[in-house]
Amino acid sequence: MTHRITPILILATVALGGCALRSDVRRLEDQLTTMQEESDRRDSALAAQLTQVLTLQRQANDSLAAVEANLLTFRGETLGQLYDFQKQLLQVQELAGQSTRRLSELRGDLDARGQQLSGAVPAGGGASNASAVQMYEASLQQLRRGSTGTARAGFRQFLEQYPSAPEAADAEYFIGESFSTEAPDSAAAYYTLVAEKYPASPRAASALYRLGSMAESAKDTAAARGYFQRLIAKYPTSNEAALARDRLTALGQ
Repeated sequence: MTHRITPILILATVALGGCALRSDVRRLEDQLTTMQEESDRRDSALAAQLTQVLTLQRQANDSLAAVEANLLTFRGETLGQLYDFQKQLLQVQELAGQSTRRLSELRGDLDARGQQLSGAVPAGGGASNASAVQMYEASLQQLRRGSTGTARAGFRQFLEQYPSAPEAADAEYFIGESFSTEAPDSAAAYYTLVAEKYPASPRAASALYRLGSMAESAKDTAAARGYFQRLIAKYPTSNEAALARDRLTALGQ
């Protein structure tokens, strides 16, 4: 009797194990189906988000193009006002007895603004012109704030991208200015470059005056006289020439 019951128990155990295995398989299949559905929903949501991002990017690009076009119009309308303001500022600085170095910078900047005014870009011009002006002005602001390294990097990038821009001579000159206190030799190299590469620019006269002033400060009287005399000979009607005559008088000539 006992021997007959044992096989029956074994068969019953196997049958129950088989039922449990099939239940586990069904449970796993249900879980996989659920995971696939969730993955499909996530993929659909990501695709919708990507489409939205691309749409926003296109809208941003369109807005940027409109802003650049408006900037050209704004520049043409305000350049004359800026020129008049700087002219008045120069007069105030002279009355206040500011240093000859700062006066030279302001005069050169004023002359450059005058040239830009006479050849201002009309409204509707290319967007690249607006980008060049923005890069130059941003670099100049950094220099005036005392961030010489940032300004120098900006001017160099400007010259790489827009080597023939009207502000190219100004950018080279201000790179020299950025070196004036920390590396005088580098400053002198850039001033020399401006004087030789851009002889028709108002910055050339400013560069020669700076070279003469640096030589005078270094007690190199002969070199200082040479720069001042060259300045007077090449740019006799410039404001820097008047300053150079004063320095020659002070040097005994």
